[in-house]
Amino acid sequence: MTPDKLMNGWFSETSEMWPGIAVSIEIETLLYSKKSRFQQIDLYETRHHGRMLVLDGIIQLTDFDEFAYQEMLAHIPLFAHPCPEKVLVIGGGDGGILREVAKHDMVSSIDICEIDEKVIQVSKDFLPAMSMGFDDPRVRIHIGDGSEFVRHHSLEYDVIIVDSSDPVGPGEILFEKKFYEYSKRALRKNGLMAVQGESFFLHPDKVQKIVRHMKDLFPRYGYAYSLIPTFTGGHVGICVGSGGADPSTPARAIPKQIQTGLKYYDSKIHQASFVLPGFAEKLLQDA
Repeated sequence: MTPDKLMNGWFSETSEMWPGIAVSIEIETLLYSKKSRFQQIDLYETRHHGRMLVLDGIIQLTDFDEFAYQEMLAHIPLFAHPCPEKVLVIGGGDGGILREVAKHDMVSSIDICEIDEKVIQVSKDFLPAMSMGFDDPRVRIHIGDGSEFVRHHSLEYDVIIVDSSDPVGPGEILFEKKFYEYSKRALRKNGLMAVQGESFFLHPDKVQKIVRHMKDLFPRYGYAYSLIPTFTGGHVGICVGSGGADPSTPARAIPKQIQTGLKYYDSKIHQASFVLPGFAEKLLQDA
């Protein structure tokens, strides 16, 4: 349990990564609290936001707005690619990204590499609306270090989606250039890589580091963002590197059967999400 984060029925997220800021969520009950080999895992029932997953004291998702994260991180790279058949998800142990990838009929295989199998189990036990992604027969689960996993693959995937936590603890290695190099090598011709890109308000230095990796390795790149109220800062970036098409424009139409099941993503949002405020655009140019 994280008692230092709980006070009078409220969970408050604080971190050295965003000093002087806290996000507070009213809690009804603590459903799960244990430390895995890698991190502290807490699962709460909140008063107004449904269930909430917290890793090492940092909010990863709530039922209230998880779709805004999962849909954008998954569908931006998948629709930017003209024909994604083989997909790799790194991280994403809650299953939400898998749920979105599985909506694409043209995808023939979905590998997921998650370092902490306990996150997968907790999601299956408490977050059925997300862990349903693991039920798709195309999904193959690999437990291990995502950087090591891609190091042993070459020219295999059309899209790699990196659903990482922040660059501390087990997710830190997923922000290093060597991991990006391995990932690019694991992509087929014209493949795309999309990563959780932090906040241009709170982490300008980290955003520049991510963008610099993409600039160095891919002929085309872009930085989008999604609005997520329960994340500190209210948004998160999505950085995409592409070996082919411009990632800021969908390469194909969204099938009606997919669009009717989405709450956030559509073709207009896809393009608009790459339009950044002036200071953020300058961050990218200076990277």
